[in-house]
Amino acid sequence: MKEQAQREDSLLSQLMDTTGAADLADFEGQLSERKSALLFRLTTEIEDAGNALKQAKQLVQKIEKHLAQLKDLQKALAKQR
Repeated sequence: MKEQAQREDSLLSQLMDTTGAADLADFEGQLSERKSALLFRLTTEIEDAGNALKQAKQLVQKIEKHLAQLKDLQKALAKQR
């Protein structure tokens, strides 16, 4: 953990040395935009997955109900023999 922080500080120092403040500000702005876009895509994907799961559960319930009806019909027909 400490080593990672040192590497990050070193990288930041190198960036500061090789780029101007304006370039760094531009980089931070682009990074912020990319982060926002990624968060939006993740949120959308989570919502889509949740909706798909809800629909799948509803379908399972319908199939279970249909299966129960078929079994009841089978029992009723089997008794008539």
